[in-house]
Order: sequence, then structure tokens, then C-alpha cells
Amino acid sequence: MSDLHTRQRRDSTVSRRGWLSAAGAGLIGTALSGTAAAGHTRRTDIDAQGRGNRAAPLALSEFEPKSMLHVAETHVARARFPVIDFHSHVSPRPTSTQPSVPPAEMVRSMDAINIRTMVNLTGGSGGDLVTTITRFDRAFPGRFVTMTEPTWTRAGESGYAAWQGDEIGRAKAAGAVGLKILKTLGLYLRDGGPTGKLVRVDDERFDPMWEACGSLGLPVAMHVGDPEAFFLPVDRFNERYEELGAHPDWSFYGKDFPAFADILAARDRVFARHSKTTFVALHVGHWSENLKAVGEMLDKFPNVRVEIAARIGELGRQPRTSARFFDKYQDRILFGTDADPRTVLAQDMYRIYYRFLETEDEYFDYAPSPIPPQGRWRIYGLGLPESILRKVYHENAERVLGVKLTG
Repeated sequence: MSDLHTRQRRDSTVSRRGWLSAAGAGLIGTALSGTAAAGHTRRTDIDAQGRGNRAAPLALSEFEPKSMLHVAETHVARARFPVIDFHSHVSPRPTSTQPSVPPAEMVRSMDAINIRTMVNLTGGSGGDLVTTITRFDRAFPGRFVTMTEPTWTRAGESGYAAWQGDEIGRAKAAGAVGLKILKTLGLYLRDGGPTGKLVRVDDERFDPMWEACGSLGLPVAMHVGDPEAFFLPVDRFNERYEELGAHPDWSFYGKDFPAFADILAARDRVFARHSKTTFVALHVGHWSENLKAVGEMLDKFPNVRVEIAARIGELGRQPRTSARFFDKYQDRILFGTDADPRTVLAQDMYRIYYRFLETEDEYFDYAPSPIPPQGRWRIYGLGLPESILRKVYHENAERVLGVKLTG
């Protein structure tokens, strides 16, 4: 066969393939157009009947999805063992506008959910401390114990360091069981008034106070810093965007606030300088999002403990990591909730904590709220063994406080 004949047959074949491809594309296009048209007609019919409408715009704050999972739901009415809530605020603050709740009413609610003792961290100082201890601790022995607080308003005065150290001794004599440090230190307290320079967490003027606590056997419940997201820009990448939008004053990004890592580093320098003082780093050491780092802190400082108040939302979304953390540091983790009187009376928050610690339930709310307060996720239970539960619920707190509160 000649080269010319071969070339003509090849060109004919290519031409025919091209025509078939074009024809097929046209047929497919027509079919798709017909399908789209038919779909449009059906969608219009459905719309006319009030079904199949596209979702209407919805504000994120109004979004309350219901889980479609069919999984076990365990109702834990009472803790398996008596509980010492190491982190509560049950006495009214001097400037509080909330109605006072009689301690006897709280005790009845505590009995219902197996809370043996509430550790009231913010008992104040001086006369306020004495009033709180009289109304709670003395009236209901063993059911309430109270910590004192530094007198921040005097921190700029000459001689404050020695005075505050001596004041710790007076507080213990009045019945205080420890010292509570609010995030006032490091984020709000300023030398020279509201426009002055922020006072560092490791400022030397507080050394006599830390030393006094160590020599008197009083633990220091320490809250410095806040969730890591509070130190980041409040933008679309911040998983606490809704929470910070509702509480803009909780953001510590910018201005002259220290970086998150810097404030924890200053805290750690206090731990190192005062190794004979027992510190309880509240809220899982302020870094429940990074249990590896918290574990390294505990390994480095034997005088430090942690408690879990307001952080089961973080712990419960990393259940395997959290379970390993509880196992390794079972002698150094305390139960806490950050409860106030209304929380105690409502009881439902406690039952979520118990469910988280005692069961292996999956994907449940970490707070009794229609919209998750910290972030839009749910948590998983740890199902801790009884030996660890006893320690977390009350034994570790008794060792830190140096008293036996459970029978």
C-alpha cells in the first residue's frame, strides 16, 4: 500500500473519531441540560409544597445542632466517692451584687451529689476573711474551708513585702487553709495605677509571701494566665471566637500584655525559687490544650499540683491523651469546678464532671448550656479506675490541705 493511501486512511480515521467525539459531547451536553432543566422543574415543585428549600441564613449564635449519634448515655447522679471541690467561690465578694445563698442550702445540695467539702478560694483578707470563716467554716465544720487572698491594693506601699508575709501568718491564725492568687497578678495589677506598668508574676516583692506559705504549710492556689487562645488575635482562626466575642475583656492580645509563654515562664520561676512551697496550678496549669507541656512542668517541679476546674471541655476532646495524663500524674491532680453558689444548687454541672471522669460515654456536652461556652465541640469520658478516682475526688486534696475531710 502506498504511503499516500496509508496517510489518507489515517486522516479519515482521525476525522471520524473527531466527529464522534464532538457528537458525543453534544449529546452529553444536551442530556445534562435536559437533566438540569428537569431538576429545576422538580425543585420548583418541591418548593411550592414547602419542602426542599435551601437553608435560610442563620446567625452562628442561634445554631444549636442536635447530635444524630445513637450512643450510650450514662446518668451519674452522685460521685462514686466523696468529693472535695478544690476550686469554688461560694462566699459573696464584698462588691458582689448577686443575692446571697445561705450556706445551709448549699450543704443540702452538696449532700445530694456527694460533695463532702467546698474549698472556698476567694475568702478575702482581714475582716472579710474572718467574716467568711465564721459564716461558713465555723458554722459547718468540714463542709467549707477557706483560703485568703493578698491585699493587692497595698502592693505599691513601702514595706508591703514584709507586711504581706506577716499577713499570711495572721490569716492562718484566723483559720485560712491556703492562699489564692487571682490572675490580677500578671494581667491587671499595675504599679502607679491603671496606666502604670504591669507587675510581673515573679516580682521579688512577693517572695516573703511565697516563703511564708511554705513555712506555714499553706498551699498556694495559683491562677495566672488564661487559655492560650485568649492571647491570640480574635479572628476567624481563633477557636474561642464566640467566647471572646461575648467577653471582649477576656482577650489579652496586644497592648502591653505579656505573651502567653512569657507569663507561664514567670510563674515557673516562682515555682523554682520557692521549692518548699506547695503550689496548685489551677485550670490544669493553664495549658490543658498541651498536656505534654503540663507534664513536663510537673516533672520539673515536684512542689506543684494541678486541678481541673473549667477545663473538662479541653480534656474531654483528647480522651486518650488525658487518660494517660491522669494515669501518670494520678497523685497530683485535684478535682475542681470553679463553682459558685448557683452552680452548687443547680447540680447539673457536677454530674457532667462525674460522667466525664467515671464513664466511657462518647460525644456529650461539657457544660449545661444550649451553646457550648468555650468552643463548639463535645467530649468523651475517661472511665477512670476506682483507685485513681479516689485520689482525684478527695485523697490528693486532703494531702495538699494537710487535713482528713472524708470519712
